Amino acid sequence: MNVTAVCPYCGVGCLLRLHVRDGRVVGVLPHEAGPGEGKLCIKGWSAHEFIHHPERLTKPLIRDGEDFREATWNEAFDLVASKIRESKDRYGPNSVAFLASAKATNEENYIMQKLARVAVGTNNIDHCARLCHSSTVTGLTRAFGSGAMTNSQEDLEEADAFLVIGSNTTEQHPLLARRVIRAVKRGSKLVVADPRTIPLTEYATLHLEHRPGTDIALLNAMMNTIIAEGLQDGDFIARRTEGYEALREHVKKYTPEYAEGITGVPVQKIREAARIYASAERAAILFSMGITQHITGVNNVLSTANLAMLTGNIGRPGTGVNPLRGQNNVQGACDVGALPDLLPGYVRVADPDARSRVGKAWNAEVPEAPGLTLTEKVNGAGEKVKVMYVMGENPLMSDPDTHHVEEQLKKLDFLVVSELFMSETARVADVVLPAVSYAEKDGTFTATDRRVQLSHKAVEPVGDAKPDWWILSQLSTRLGYPMGYKHPSEVMDEIAAITPIYRGVSHGRLGEAGLRWPVPSSNHPGTPILYSEKFSRGLGRFHVVEHRPPAEETDADYPLILTTGRVLFHWHTGTMTRRSPTLTDQINEAFIEINETDAKSLGVHYNDLVKVASRRGEITLRARVTSGIKEGVVFIPFHFAEASANILTNNAVDAESKIPEFKACAVRVEKA
Repeated sequence: MNVTAVCPYCGVGCLLRLHVRDGRVVGVLPHEAGPGEGKLCIKGWSAHEFIHHPERLTKPLIRDGEDFREATWNEAFDLVASKIRESKDRYGPNSVAFLASAKATNEENYIMQKLARVAVGTNNIDHCARLCHSSTVTGLTRAFGSGAMTNSQEDLEEADAFLVIGSNTTEQHPLLARRVIRAVKRGSKLVVADPRTIPLTEYATLHLEHRPGTDIALLNAMMNTIIAEGLQDGDFIARRTEGYEALREHVKKYTPEYAEGITGVPVQKIREAARIYASAERAAILFSMGITQHITGVNNVLSTANLAMLTGNIGRPGTGVNPLRGQNNVQGACDVGALPDLLPGYVRVADPDARSRVGKAWNAEVPEAPGLTLTEKVNGAGEKVKVMYVMGENPLMSDPDTHHVEEQLKKLDFLVVSELFMSETARVADVVLPAVSYAEKDGTFTATDRRVQLSHKAVEPVGDAKPDWWILSQLSTRLGYPMGYKHPSEVMDEIAAITPIYRGVSHGRLGEAGLRWPVPSSNHPGTPILYSEKFSRGLGRFHVVEHRPPAEETDADYPLILTTGRVLFHWHTGTMTRRSPTLTDQINEAFIEINETDAKSLGVHYNDLVKVASRRGEITLRARVTSGIKEGVVFIPFHFAEASANILTNNAVDAESKIPEFKACAVRVEKA
């Protein structure tokens, strides 16, 4: 038997055919429908290998001294509910905080934010978009009116030129990178801006190796060139935008010569990149966390929007500003309200009309004050936050400055973690609830291009594990707000009823093609391309943004810039991929990439053990000496707990979006 499911990894959202035999998923085949179009990356091909892993959690666990004991679901629910009630009664509802999950379904994230707001009475709901694309939501909402990818994955192949900046697309989003490569082979031009020689640069017309944290200077200099050479789209600017004059005046100082001193990119390369992008009939910008994870994350995103509007590359196939989501439901978790300041459909909790409308649907009062962001929850643990419920997230691996996170979580009165495996965060919890994998439940996931897709249950849960939608419904009922959902389709019907962009979405309509929001009615076909006629805010708005260096710059003690990211064979904190033999056979050890000139000066050779230290901690791992990274920059993937890159990273945040600066901090390297 083959069952259709959505891949549990990146935001591309490839469909899988799960091959089931004797109640177990024994293999995966690519589905001809969906974004993958009959292809999968190596993670997708091996997406079944962790489902029945012997380390799966199968029973609720309650802390007993330094260890855990098995418990019944009723016992676990009673304990969790009593601790939440106790904290709420003693310290108020805002002493309780919830972390939703970009790996859970839309229905599960919706129920968690509803539980937080109604059963507990707090807007303290957030998820890992805070760590990856919160700056995208903030920036694109300010520029366009909506914080999502403007185009479909399919129509990107119509681009005549691409600017890929801050995205290692081939390793992070392999099937989407395939589309870029196909377009290039047909004649499209590709500009890659990255301090590393990533696999995609093999196909690039031009590679801009800029220093981490200098994206604004680079993009402003490209716009300086475009305006100076008359390559801007004056008609689009006049008809569909505002704020152009201020932008034009501002970028005058960002000559390519000025920007070269900041970015390290030669003048002629900046000019050539500007001409390639602006001269194309259709040009698309693709970015990911190399743009967003900075203290200037929002302004970085605004810069990409400025560049697209300046050249009229919005609202047509093969154009747009296209943030690539790192997890399979980052987009959806945001859409359905798993954010501290936004209700489902991106309406603000501070808006009394929105609260009234949603509260009426829920037959409850919605709290007014915006809640704490993920980083604020961690920093407030033990003081503002007494009880925390974490669903399918692993902050002890994924958050910056791991030692600080560990210290903060210890200050909580009570920590609940819902997980597949005993993750680093689950090990320090008071209660661990066994959740099911994507293959053991029905539900929807929303891909990076706003495509809502239905994933089907293929097998029964392992042991006594339960889906998060059921766990949260049971908990809400015990907290005094009954949730009687019998199936996730009922939850989606409720989402559609209160969320205009999902109004026409239902499990029955999705089929295998899915629907891209906005879907304003039950007969609407979905919206592959946004802003064909107008922006959500009316006119697109240019924003003046200034280069600002990273929060932590290099010095004599810490002379190298660390940037972090993924490798092709692993994903996020490794909880699933490091339990997949196919993937661990490829790579299962942390490493640091270091430029050969830097390595020579340190006496470091390929495969040497080196110690890497920042102002927050140190790790030991093996060196990969290469010419494929900019001198003065080092790279470490963040998948490996035994040498966790986030022990080193800085928890300085963007002032608006509160996203941490994972992509630039100062380190030193020495032989171990």
